[in-house]
Amino acid sequence: MKRFTMIMFLIFGMNLSMLCFANAREPDAIIDIWPELAPGETTRETGTKLPRRATENPPATRVKDITRPQLYVFQPPAEKRNGTAVLIFPGGGYSYVVTDKEGSEAAEWLNGLGITAFVVHYRTKQQKTQPTQTNAKLPPFSERPLQDGQRALSLVRKRAAEWGVKPYRIGVIGFSAGGQAASLVTTRFKDRSYKLQDKIDEVSCRPDFSLLIYPWRLLDQKTGMLNEVVTVSKNTPPTFLAHAHNDSATPLSSILFYTALKKNGVGAELHIYETGGHGYGMRPVENSNVDTFTNRAEDWFRQRSLISSKKH
Repeated sequence: MKRFTMIMFLIFGMNLSMLCFANAREPDAIIDIWPELAPGETTRETGTKLPRRATENPPATRVKDITRPQLYVFQPPAEKRNGTAVLIFPGGGYSYVVTDKEGSEAAEWLNGLGITAFVVHYRTKQQKTQPTQTNAKLPPFSERPLQDGQRALSLVRKRAAEWGVKPYRIGVIGFSAGGQAASLVTTRFKDRSYKLQDKIDEVSCRPDFSLLIYPWRLLDQKTGMLNEVVTVSKNTPPTFLAHAHNDSATPLSSILFYTALKKNGVGAELHIYETGGHGYGMRPVENSNVDTFTNRAEDWFRQRSLISSKKH
């Protein structure tokens, strides 16, 4: 009887967890990143949701064909806001944006810490009208997410008071391809990847801190070194990295990025979990404790005085 009760408790807990993931709350606001057409675009489309995968439980939402990038704003209750903000870059191989598993679910975690969160619905690959990439050295299809990220960070900093955010406590977190985009935003803040448009672009686009979670393809396959466009320097913001040893997208991306930070005297923290694979977002993985990276990240936030020093 005790064993039956325990099994039923575990099943109930799993179903409750799946229900929570499947019913993430709606954003408090949606903000256009660009006032008109984004650089190089001829359309303004917020994207189309792909059919959910039958084998995925809980499911994840994937949005393709985005040409009108937007920020989805998630705020903690007013009495819990601590002035820290994080822009979230979901993954999706630049073909789509995984808006919940690597987006709104991360926002809810951050909100629980008093952090205001902005999920970046950056532009994705276009099947017919993909603009020419002006910087050929950047990883394929990464230029437009980089443009959107730089603009979004300046926008949030420019309007920080509106959301109760301190302009010197604005960071980024990226997952997979979003981790690659976030790494470019983290390191390439000196040079805009687009022509300045207005006063927003006069505001710094340098993040104050960065979290890269299983970042995708930072490794140069030809040299085995960090891609040269990921320009880590002494001015690169402090960075937290997490990866799984058995990730097919290779933890060497995180290891090499960490090594560059170390060589440049930049504060950093790296966690490599033996199992976990790729693309888990905020969700638990069977036979792995990779989802506990959030606990380590919370400790890192506290050490950097980005959240309250008290554990709840």
